[in-house]
Amino acid sequence: MTIDWNAFTPWASLAGGVIIGISAAMFVLLNGRIAGISGVIGGLLKPVRGDLSWRVAFILGLVGAPLLYALFTELPRPQIDAGYAGLVVAGLLVGVGTRLGSGCTSGHGVCGISRLSPRSLVATATFMAAGFATVYVVRHLIGA
Repeated sequence: MTIDWNAFTPWASLAGGVIIGISAAMFVLLNGRIAGISGVIGGLLKPVRGDLSWRVAFILGLVGAPLLYALFTELPRPQIDAGYAGLVVAGLLVGVGTRLGSGCTSGHGVCGISRLSPRSLVATATFMAAGFATVYVVRHLIGA
């Protein structure tokens, strides 16, 4: 494994992590809600009266922030080394895993671990291990 030193951004990454942590803490302290994306979107699919506006604002912020950022600088070009079929299968597997795990990486990994939730610790360890195993199988055993 080699590090692309031109793309290595530890300070920007640290700043981003701090901002995510502060915003997740503020969200739970000010609203009493966990900033898990699957839960936020799930609440949009089964709307409850008086619970819709903050969810829509949350999603609009997720989508709008990169668009606002693009007004000031060029967005990086993503490079996805997979076909459409692989992306669809991966998306479905992530969705099933999110449902089975009662939450997503943001809910368990960011918010749950920060609250020392045993369920979130197990869930995060499980999806990280599954990701490591998938990368190993795809890159080293299958050779894709």
